Amino acid sequence: MSKQVSVLFVCMGNICRSPTAEGVFRHRAAKAGLDDYFVIDSAGTHGYHVGEPPDARSMEFAAKRGYDLSAQRSRKVAASDFEKFDHVLAMDHDNLRLLEEVCPPQHRHKLGLFMAHAGNSASDVVPDPYYGGGKGFDLVLDYIEDASDGLIAALRTKRYGAE
Repeated sequence: MSKQVSVLFVCMGNICRSPTAEGVFRHRAAKAGLDDYFVIDSAGTHGYHVGEPPDARSMEFAAKRGYDLSAQRSRKVAASDFEKFDHVLAMDHDNLRLLEEVCPPQHRHKLGLFMAHAGNSASDVVPDPYYGGGKGFDLVLDYIEDASDGLIAALRTKRYGAE
């Protein structure tokens, strides 16, 4: 078996965007028959919500699309994450900047924006839906589904040489 590829999704508090990305990516990877190929996790750049489940609205809107986020608990990015994960993907520029500030130089090549993998969305960031209404959570899911499919395709190509 090929080496597993590890992916860490990062937003600010790890209660809306990054747990949604973790859940969607995990679900879509399993659907593609690649669940054993990936190690998938999420974290926040801030520790405001450590130990808490995802935001109730994130779980509600994700469940409407068949994604279960209920087992996840918020955690803060740890120094060891930069060594452990092959890809550390931020939801926006602010969180990418915060990751760049604490990431050891030898691991900076692992950092990037999650939306760089999207093929059908015009935005380069996943907007924070926390202070908005339901439409924001649906938009986040649209963007995350798009970027998840792109990332899976890219990593599948890297693994097998072709889709």
